[in-house]
Amino acid sequence: MSLLEFCEWIQFSSPLVALRGSTWFFPVVATIHLMGLAVIGGAVLVVDLRLLGLGLRHQPVAQLARDAERWLLLSLLISLPTGILLFMCFATKYYYLTAFWVKVTALLLVLVFTFSVRRRVTLADETRMSPIWGKLVALVSLSLWTSVALGGRLIGFP
Repeated sequence: MSLLEFCEWIQFSSPLVALRGSTWFFPVVATIHLMGLAVIGGAVLVVDLRLLGLGLRHQPVAQLARDAERWLLLSLLISLPTGILLFMCFATKYYYLTAFWVKVTALLLVLVFTFSVRRRVTLADETRMSPIWGKLVALVSLSLWTSVALGGRLIGFP
């Protein structure tokens, strides 16, 4: 089964046809998805801006990162399943959209980056790490999350 055939199978399955026929399903799920993304944005921004030296300078990066990570994880637990549901409703449409593939690729990259490189840098002893590493990590993080957001926004404009 090809990826396109899989997308067609998902989109035209009985449960998804019924959900797509609902007046409220898609708008409610999209709203929940966007609220989760807003929380992700806040959790990422507060730490990345701190790494860039643009706020909360008296707050230790490690403590800020630990506190923000709880919100990041919670919002991912909301955003990922709702995003999958939104994809399933129009899977064949998304299959052909470059913006969708940009978003998915950037999302996979940023998740790996966030929970490996970024976590290691934010939890490291600030006195033993060069500030340039923190700034570089923050810029990569912000760039990848911005790519996810822009890809998502461009999905609405095929």
